[in-house]
Amino acid sequence: MSSLAAAELLALRNRAPVPAVRVSEAAVATAFVSERHLRIDGRTPTSFAPLSGFWQAADGWVRTHANYPHHRARLLGALGIADTGQDQALVGVLSKELASRPAREIQETVYAAGGLAVAVASAPAAAGPALVETRRVGRSSPRLPAPASVPAQGVRVLDLTRVIAGPVATRTLALLGADVLRVDTPRLPEDADAHADTGMGKRSTLLDLAGPGDRHAFEELLSQADVVVTGYRPGALDRHGLAPDALLARHPGLVVAQLCAWGWSGPWAERRGFDSLVQAGTGIAAIEATADGRPGVLPAQALDHATGYLLSAAVLRALSDRHATGGGRHLRLSLAGTASWLLHDIRPAPAHGEADSYDPGSWLTETASPYGLLRHPLPPVHYDGAPANWNRAPTQWGTDLPNWT
Repeated sequence: MSSLAAAELLALRNRAPVPAVRVSEAAVATAFVSERHLRIDGRTPTSFAPLSGFWQAADGWVRTHANYPHHRARLLGALGIADTGQDQALVGVLSKELASRPAREIQETVYAAGGLAVAVASAPAAAGPALVETRRVGRSSPRLPAPASVPAQGVRVLDLTRVIAGPVATRTLALLGADVLRVDTPRLPEDADAHADTGMGKRSTLLDLAGPGDRHAFEELLSQADVVVTGYRPGALDRHGLAPDALLARHPGLVVAQLCAWGWSGPWAERRGFDSLVQAGTGIAAIEATADGRPGVLPAQALDHATGYLLSAAVLRALSDRHATGGGRHLRLSLAGTASWLLHDIRPAPAHGEADSYDPGSWLTETASPYGLLRHPLPPVHYDGAPANWNRAPTQWGTDLPNWT
């Protein structure tokens, strides 16, 4: 979808035929586990912390997520476990505590404390949120795009996302020529290894939107942006005036793309979530269970990666539509929507073709960066003439100035 949307936007800009789109299954398979293929000066990053994973509860299973320090602290605090700072020793303590409590009690107790734990569903959930929601907002004039060598050339993207799905989307837009500036709060540090994986082609700055100086800098960036991508819970950014309707009222013609974990309505809409937790809560973990009944996982964090590429495709298509009809665009996607699509709307088919002789090594390359020498997958988005790689390595998280290039 990303490849086709990119090719169509490029054709629109150049008043030319749509270039042929050919996507390699092997390239996609490699990119969907980009965090596993990443090497930093030969070092293999750690994907999941010791306190993240499946745990036996008194009446089933729960999945925890404690990769970030603040989530780890909230998990332990919610369960009354003293933080000794020694995660390996705490594994046994956490396991014993969780085994003494019902799964849903754990889920709600940890959630109330701002932590992350989800009771593992025993069967697939009913059909969930739509895969992509889009609406046109306002009446700004159509924007006639200038000819370009790559689809998103000259497009300015404010990236307010974290972890994998949102950063994969904006990493893809950067590949296709967009000027992408990631904006984070200095109060929530990012994992350096994660940023080394998903920061390709982008720059990164820190702004505290509660501070007048930083807020002014952000508004200056926003006034010149074409696209804003957010990856926070519904309503989390509203207090900063960043609700979609508020943004589009101030900046007609803007493309506002939102990503969340659990969808945009219902009792779980405002909850935090990650790919692993959505797999657990929607029944994917039950489908992937091992013979002894232990919950399992997809071969990749496919909800994250698939949603990221869907989001980039939706933004590219919105840019094409805006050029034709004017107006702003509001896009909404969720990991739960992608999970529902996988569970209910895709017909399984046997693997064939490249999958029979798949060698990820053919789709890996090396790039020098401020983090060290990165071994990473090549981008899977492709059409005739598409960029073969990003034009810049990730800068160190939070070290760039808050301005457009």
